[in-house]
Amino acid sequence: MSDPRRLIPGTDSVLAEPRIAAAVRTLGRPLVKAAVAEAQRRARTGEIAPEDVVDAAVGHLPERASGLRPVINATGVLVHTNLGRAPLSHAARDAVTAAAGCTDVEFDLAEGRRARRGRGALAALAEAVPDAGAVHVVNNNAAALLLCALVMAPGLEIVISRGELVEIGDGFRIPELLASTGARLREVGTTNRTHVRDYAEAIGPDTAFLLKVHASNFHISGFTAAADVAELAALGPPVVVDIGSGLLAPHPLLPREPDAATTLRAGAALVTASGDKLLGGPQAGLLLGEAELVERLRRHPAARALRVDKLTLAALEATLRGPEPPVRAALAADETALRERATRLAERLRAEGVPAQVLRTEAAVGGGGAPGVTLPSAAVGLPARYGPLLRAGAVPVIGRLERGRCLLDLRTIGVEEERSVLEAVLAVHGDDHRSERPCR
Repeated sequence: MSDPRRLIPGTDSVLAEPRIAAAVRTLGRPLVKAAVAEAQRRARTGEIAPEDVVDAAVGHLPERASGLRPVINATGVLVHTNLGRAPLSHAARDAVTAAAGCTDVEFDLAEGRRARRGRGALAALAEAVPDAGAVHVVNNNAAALLLCALVMAPGLEIVISRGELVEIGDGFRIPELLASTGARLREVGTTNRTHVRDYAEAIGPDTAFLLKVHASNFHISGFTAAADVAELAALGPPVVVDIGSGLLAPHPLLPREPDAATTLRAGAALVTASGDKLLGGPQAGLLLGEAELVERLRRHPAARALRVDKLTLAALEATLRGPEPPVRAALAADETALRERATRLAERLRAEGVPAQVLRTEAAVGGGGAPGVTLPSAAVGLPARYGPLLRAGAVPVIGRLERGRCLLDLRTIGVEEERSVLEAVLAVHGDDHRSERPCR
């Protein structure tokens, strides 16, 4: 009897099969070849028949070449760092798609010659913050601070409050970041109280600038004191302010969150901020301030290493010029409307036998923005066992576990995502229900 393994189709013949060949064009040969190899392995071990190799390979193919999977944020955290921070608006997503091919990012179509890179995004940012003499964009807010130190303080001192020597994500610390440039940090004040006189007494011939860093991921209350930007600006040296969250103008729901416009009017020479937090755009570091300083930053050799790509520029411009991005919409969402949405979703789920209830909850800004601020919200509460099952679904839904329940917070679920959430929960309920049936 012939060995059945001899009947397993070869790699080249499987790759030539129309469905597999089509996948190669969209996913690339390495990913498809790996799926074919896995199907052939299963045929060799007897898990599948040799004639089923093509079907098995098709079934093993990923949906896309990237391993990143889109998920639905139902956590109630508006800017969730682990979920990619701010979701882009539809306008920004369209802009990224349009910029994916060849684009006029550094080309003047009318004149037929090279043009200022990202001029549309820079113009939009300048229009959004008219108090800035000039603007520049780098790849994140840490890079913006790094560039400030490289340009303004090589071998010199940066005066900063001890209460603002913060650690940001993944263990990175602002003081270590600044020290890596060759600048020296002159710490003043104490953890909880720093006065303007502390800065004044530290100023000397080696002072490059005074730095204020917004405590965007924690909040200290009680016996505290801090010098404001206007007081520091009156001392003489340039004042650089890292406002963190990317709020460009005051927001009524976030009265304690610093914004770029107010900070510049108070006398800051430079303001740095993130583009992917409260601004609601792509990851980017925003630099806004005095025209001469911004130009020095832009012309430093390190600026080339820190520049953003065409996709970021496209998304940033669309965020600034286009409709309200999801983060801003979620921030402004009405509590009554959220409860009505939660009620409709829970009713549809209960009609299918899902033990869903409507709960009043509190959402958070998250992502290093507005620490301590809570937003009244509404959620659909499910049994806790639904949590990991929803994460494992075809479209993962990420909720939060609270008091023994899996909560799906409507403040971070877009209206257009409700149907996907409904289908995901019903799929979990169906699987869960079938698993509870006794074996016959």
